[in-house]
Amino acid sequence: MDHMDATERPVIAAPRTVKRRGPRLSRADRTPLGLWFWEIDRMLLLLVSMLIAVGLVAVAAASPVAAQKLSTTTASLDPLYYFYRQLMWVIVGVPAMLAVSMLPKPQARRFAIYGTIVFLVLLFLVPLLGASVNGAQRWLGSGALRLQPSEFLKPFFAVSLAWILSLRLHDQSLPVVPLSFVLTGIIAVLLMGQPDLGQTIIFAATWFVLVLVAGLSMRILTGLMGAGLAGLVLAYFFYPVAQQRINIWLFAEGDSFQVDKAHATLTAGGLVGTGPGAGLAKFQLPEAHTDYIFSVIGEEFGLIACIAIAALYLAIIVRVLVRLLDEEDSFLILAVAGLIAQFGGQAIINMAVNTQLFPSKGMTLPFISYGGSSFLALSVGMGLLLSLTRRNPYAARVSMTRNWNKR
Repeated sequence: MDHMDATERPVIAAPRTVKRRGPRLSRADRTPLGLWFWEIDRMLLLLVSMLIAVGLVAVAAASPVAAQKLSTTTASLDPLYYFYRQLMWVIVGVPAMLAVSMLPKPQARRFAIYGTIVFLVLLFLVPLLGASVNGAQRWLGSGALRLQPSEFLKPFFAVSLAWILSLRLHDQSLPVVPLSFVLTGIIAVLLMGQPDLGQTIIFAATWFVLVLVAGLSMRILTGLMGAGLAGLVLAYFFYPVAQQRINIWLFAEGDSFQVDKAHATLTAGGLVGTGPGAGLAKFQLPEAHTDYIFSVIGEEFGLIACIAIAALYLAIIVRVLVRLLDEEDSFLILAVAGLIAQFGGQAIINMAVNTQLFPSKGMTLPFISYGGSSFLALSVGMGLLLSLTRRNPYAARVSMTRNWNKR
């Protein structure tokens, strides 16, 4: 028997040590969490998370102003009192947003319809049981349990209105446009009685965007635009709140203290700002932590930061619209268009008010201004948006391949 040379002997490899890794979400994972992870628009979620982080920094900058003013009527408050409260709302709101985003599309639609019914009833109760703050009766409850029904109604209304208008594609005889107009008109009347001109404009604009996307004829759209212009004229002559704010904006008549201070604060920091906590003009600004927080950002972080925030809002809007390019479901197109129109419209109005391009509206900057009802309602709305834009990447590739083969 021949002896094997040592160089010819087979080398037995040492056993490899396999590192244990934690559980990972694979594409084969069919659990609700696994489906959510692969279907959610992670870029949109990242952009919204950035906006929330910016909001916490902005509220921290504006909190000393609001705390100082409140301390004149109550016990002395911590300068970061409103920041801590906003952090609490973020801790509650972000999980709520993620929970809503995990809803399948049919469940998200039902959730919005039920929400519309509940908060519409609560809106009817505001004139009867509502609490008055700064001359406006918009809230139910008091203290930490105070709730503004119109804030929560906004996202539910957009999705429910999209569902109503999408029924027209299945049966052309259904009077969905008049029905949606009546519903919007009822909400507008209730809001103007509070008074809340800003929210009224948001609801009316949402309705207009949805009927526009639904494909109405140019004749009807021209009539609607004429009716809207006539409504503004009538509001100026018969609605004192609108007349006062339009006079201040166009003719510099009346008390323009708020808008003047907002403009002065916005420009006080120049391009790069005075630095965090170094702003002084903000202490003369009313509602620095809510309606005019954009001006506080301008003073302490500069006009460059304001431009960056505006670009962040634009990126969110563009991302959502790009997501709709390959969508074929009429309800989803309408619902997503309504939600992003609300979100973008509210941001544009707030920033325009701070720069004196629009009259004062009393409207918060989405995810940046302080506010419990506002933040929670925006979280629910963004959760609905994330839910309705979820897409199975495999199904999307199959659909794209089929469309390409048809060409």
